[in-house]
Amino acid sequence: MRNSTFLNFLFLLIYKHKSKHIAISLISILIVFLISSVLFISSSIQKELFQTLDAQSDFVIQRMNQGKIVNTPNSWIEDFSSINGIKNIQQRVYGQYYFEPSNKYFTIVGVDLFEEAVNENIKKLLSQMNISSFLEKDSMIIGNGVRKVLDELYYSDTYSFKLYNRESKKVSIFKDLPKSSNLIANDLIIMDISLAKQILNINEDESTDIILNVPNDLERSNIKVELILKHLDIRVIQKEDIKKAYENLYNYKGGIFLILFIIVMITFVLILYQRYTMVSSSDKKEIGILKAVGWSIKDIIKLKISETFIVALLAFLIGIIFAYIFVFILNAPFLNNIFLGFNNMENSVILSANISFSNIVTLFIFFIIPFISAVLIPVWKIAVIDASESMK
Repeated sequence: MRNSTFLNFLFLLIYKHKSKHIAISLISILIVFLISSVLFISSSIQKELFQTLDAQSDFVIQRMNQGKIVNTPNSWIEDFSSINGIKNIQQRVYGQYYFEPSNKYFTIVGVDLFEEAVNENIKKLLSQMNISSFLEKDSMIIGNGVRKVLDELYYSDTYSFKLYNRESKKVSIFKDLPKSSNLIANDLIIMDISLAKQILNINEDESTDIILNVPNDLERSNIKVELILKHLDIRVIQKEDIKKAYENLYNYKGGIFLILFIIVMITFVLILYQRYTMVSSSDKKEIGILKAVGWSIKDIIKLKISETFIVALLAFLIGIIFAYIFVFILNAPFLNNIFLGFNNMENSVILSANISFSNIVTLFIFFIIPFISAVLIPVWKIAVIDASESMK
């Protein structure tokens, strides 16, 4: 019964002080909304990227000349195949093509459609199309960003690539990549490996680099050394190194927002503290009446902290809900460009929901503790005042 009376009085008090809580709640919602949006975007993009990287080969071997990447001889595939523990070794062809009319760059990827060890993502795409009709003529599959650029200049069915010998190569547009792949394939063009070599000016007996898998994790460090000993003018990149690079990139961008959040939160706490230290006479009388009817200092502090906690919790939940709608339903317009970048071409991605419960809890703790702390000290100062003096 006593708890029921306390809760009734608590919610009546919140309703009575609603005008005092509105401004603080709005600021709280905005702070939680911004930092939650950043966390949601960062975690969603990282999830998509890491899923893509998981489908990549374990090692990438590039040939270096004076610190620059040059084409790799395909004869090296035989050299590396002799190392025990290596599986699915193959050539890889890709490169940038400058689209002069729009001052954009397309990424061309050559795929050997009859190679068994094709990337899992590309293999999934190829399983949904008729390979024989794709190979009937020079064809390509394009990303949505490429489609948008080509449509602006009315290249709806074909495009003629300019070759290094000043000739042109007409290629038909076979189909578009799904929009769900925009994060990694927005500027991508997939075509047969021989056609890609012709457009990128790569000799038939060369490739951009060589990729391979090492099923046994324990052998990877030793195999990396053996690869380098085979040819000293190479650079060996492990899939784990690429993952770490992406993690550092997004942790850096997220860290910038975290620093801004801390600065804003400190400022907000100072405003809260100042707001609650400037106690009105009605607040003093209210506490004085409570003490006069038998409320202890502990009960008063419990009441005020409960009032503050409910206000803060509601603001936090509303901020989280708004952030979820903004990121995963509206696809975070404007804000996602900070993480994706759009120096080459603008990317319109579909962000999939990836919410870490531990991140939400951590954010709540960082938000609620300073919020309540800013109120606790001023309330305690009022509560210890004599009841008769408070009601003067």
